Amino acid sequence: MEVYPLLFKPILKDRIWGGTKLKTKLNKEIPTQTTGESWEISTVPGDISVVANGIYKSTNLNELIEKYPEEILGKKIHKEFGLDFPLLFKFLDAKDDLSIQLHPNDELAKKRHNSFGKTEMWYVMQADENAKLIVGFKQKSSPEEYLKHLNNKTLVSILDEIPVKKGDVFFLETGTIHAIGAGVVIAEIQQTSDITYRIYDFDRKDINGNTRELHVDLALEAINYEVIESKKEYSEIPNKSNLAVKCPYFTTNVIPLNGKYNKIKNDDAFVVYMCTEGEFSIQYHHHKFDFQKGDTILLPSILTEFQLIGEANLLEITIE
Repeated sequence: MEVYPLLFKPILKDRIWGGTKLKTKLNKEIPTQTTGESWEISTVPGDISVVANGIYKSTNLNELIEKYPEEILGKKIHKEFGLDFPLLFKFLDAKDDLSIQLHPNDELAKKRHNSFGKTEMWYVMQADENAKLIVGFKQKSSPEEYLKHLNNKTLVSILDEIPVKKGDVFFLETGTIHAIGAGVVIAEIQQTSDITYRIYDFDRKDINGNTRELHVDLALEAINYEVIESKKEYSEIPNKSNLAVKCPYFTTNVIPLNGKYNKIKNDDAFVVYMCTEGEFSIQYHHHKFDFQKGDTILLPSILTEFQLIGEANLLEITIE
């Protein structure tokens, strides 16, 4: 395999709540004024990422993994997931509030949808003044209380609204009710799954006067009614991998890059870098690749020694 950092063509999604910040903040060539999501690396059926650079340009990620499974995924990941790429990476621009929703766990998702569950995390890249997220219940709830408030359109009153700022990190286990509020740009890392149970959409209608589908019955069994501490604190030591989230599905570090960071790793798993600020390069064996804010880079697992050089803020994601 020809080894180099892989960039992919963004898969851009129009959303009722989307805006234009994916272009103005992250240099994405958005097709509409309501572009809400840029899927950066995906193998969700129907949305398979295509390589945008180098010798494998125009090859899709599934084809590449089929040809070079251990080289890309890593020995451990290939053994565990076969030819499946287990994570999905996105940038989101919420001009308006997203629906209140949740995701099922692996067991429910497998039984109902033959899919992975959807554990995910958010890194706040930009937040307007007074921007908020909804994450979980204020106090321990129950199916009965939840349904009463849902039917009375007072659900938000029992949910935890959290003010947010740039750099905040949230870890969302499956079953956690959540919503991204208006005025927030987020980097999202999650299991490869597109299963969402939407439970309340503020009675919004699309341009055709239709409301979006809700999944109230499916959600009942999937909701975690406990109070959850979802916000994660982390260090910001320059030129170091600072742990932000560690779970069975992914580990995410924050790297405030200010100069040079030498990286040596094993070949068990791939690494992904999401550049949330600044510019940087990846260098190895006299090769140099330049990247900027808004880029999401997949480093094949067999690239085990390299340097990160520049002035940037990076999310470093792998599976341990």
